[in-house]
Amino acid sequence: MQDVIVCENLSFKYKNTEVLRDINLSVKQGGIVGLLGKNGAGKSTIINILMGFLQPNFGKCSILGHQSFFIPPHVRAKIGLVHEGFTQYDFMSIDEIERYYSAYYQEWQKDLYYDLIDRMEVPHSRKISKLSCGQRSQVTLGLVLAQNPKLLILDDFSMGLDVGYRRLFLEFLRDFVDTYKTTVLLTSHIISELDTFLDEVIVLKDGIVKAKGTKEDFTKNFYSYSLPIYLSDTLKIDENIVNIEYGKRELLAFSFKDKTTIKEHLFNLGVKSDLIENLTQNSMNLEDAFIGLTGRY
Repeated sequence: MQDVIVCENLSFKYKNTEVLRDINLSVKQGGIVGLLGKNGAGKSTIINILMGFLQPNFGKCSILGHQSFFIPPHVRAKIGLVHEGFTQYDFMSIDEIERYYSAYYQEWQKDLYYDLIDRMEVPHSRKISKLSCGQRSQVTLGLVLAQNPKLLILDDFSMGLDVGYRRLFLEFLRDFVDTYKTTVLLTSHIISELDTFLDEVIVLKDGIVKAKGTKEDFTKNFYSYSLPIYLSDTLKIDENIVNIEYGKRELLAFSFKDKTTIKEHLFNLGVKSDLIENLTQNSMNLEDAFIGLTGRY
């Protein structure tokens, strides 16, 4: 399958602060990819570089086969982008704003816009300024989907949407992707809702890619182990343990290593054999794994 997005050795600094370091990733055509990370991890910076809004200090990115710093207008029209600064002309009505945007896109799909809009059960003559925050977000998403984009980039798509609207949009988006074979790259702070939704994940921490691949591989091959809290002085973050979280009575050690390898690691650290034999491995969903890799705080 063709790579829709490619970033190679990407680094970016803002003044003296390193925001991204040696980012290498690719997104293939079709499917939904979650670009996941906490605030400040570098998600929006990657998107701004992809769209040509920022220039990297080192490395390069391509999007739909073109360098990110020079995306021809006819290619940019195939990219649907929703971000926090998306401009809506709120003095227009639902009908008026659809007619306005349709003039700029040759492959405009009017029915896609109204299919999403009509689920809000508000008259088409209503001004955007009179809609709720969630309804305005639905208008924005409807306008972007109506472009019939080959690539859809959603930077914190859930902003302003209550749980009902979020669930509606995720269902609508999955159907859209399956029907039109559009590629989606999205960010969100609500990881739990993406567990059964994402095809692939890219996890960022402090400007570094910590995990990438299918969502199933990530949740299957990343592990959580429960250990007594008194081992806090023995265990350290290293090539075997990528993160440690501390509770009152136990600690959780997170690793990409399987149980046998971790037992060997504990043995080499001098941990008692009875504890090694009774090592507890915990089940995790996507949110658990994300927190385990990036940390609670």
